[in-house]
Amino acid sequence: MDELFKVNEGELKEANAMEIAKAIVKTLDSKRANDIKVLKIDNKTIIADYFVICTGNSTTQIKTLADEVEFQLGVGQVPYVRLEGNDCPDWKVVDCHDVIVHIFSNEARDFYKLEKLWADAEEIDISNIIIAN
Repeated sequence: MDELFKVNEGELKEANAMEIAKAIVKTLDSKRANDIKVLKIDNKTIIADYFVICTGNSTTQIKTLADEVEFQLGVGQVPYVRLEGNDCPDWKVVDCHDVIVHIFSNEARDFYKLEKLWADAEEIDISNIIIAN
């Protein structure tokens, strides 16, 4: 199992949403995603417990980030619903039930402003997780 997840084989599929979100942050950070944020939205909506939001520098990096998250979820045996955005180079979404990952270009992130839309959500401090930047 990939070192990023730091749990025993098969345990991640039963990990709580916060552990999955942290593992996703580590994955994104390892691939040099920019401005990674985690918003706790469980008391705001039923669609998920957390949003993980980040920015990629190019369409190639955005695709790479989404593919790596999808791969690492598979390695950790975390069930995910789907990867959305194959027809959109500026925004990819990985839906893994309790955690939804949004990977944007700078322009798309500025346009959609998810952090502003979810301004009343709690932002989780991930400074102890981020190492690449």
